[in-house]
Amino acid sequence: MLLQLIYASRPFGFDAGTLTAILFDARRCNTRDGITGALICRDDLFLQLLEGPEAAVEAAYGRIRADDRHLEVRELTRRWIAEDARMFAAWAMRDDPAASWVWSRAEVAAGLPERASQEEVLGMFHKLASVGLPDQE
Repeated sequence: MLLQLIYASRPFGFDAGTLTAILFDARRCNTRDGITGALICRDDLFLQLLEGPEAAVEAAYGRIRADDRHLEVRELTRRWIAEDARMFAAWAMRDDPAASWVWSRAEVAAGLPERASQEEVLGMFHKLASVGLPDQE
């Protein structure tokens, strides 16, 4: 069984360079550690799904919580999945600039990510997983 963890955080100093650095680090470490996942991002929200071996996911989440580019890191969901149930099996870290189907800025500011059900949060990533993008791994 693998651990699938989703967290939300507020970016600090969000710009294209910061995002590029975060994705570079994530892809390097995740490839090394057998983690796959996706990052939905914009200047007021990071929403990330990590899936992989428990120790590796916990270590990655620990690095994220200690990273000063992430403020107010909040775990939203945690569940066990089978190896063949990875949503982003082909992606060390897929990224997506939060599209209109993600919570509005007002909803994020009002704390909606913390009140969302596991099904609502997972639904955003299921939607992202079903949308084809050019290879970005």
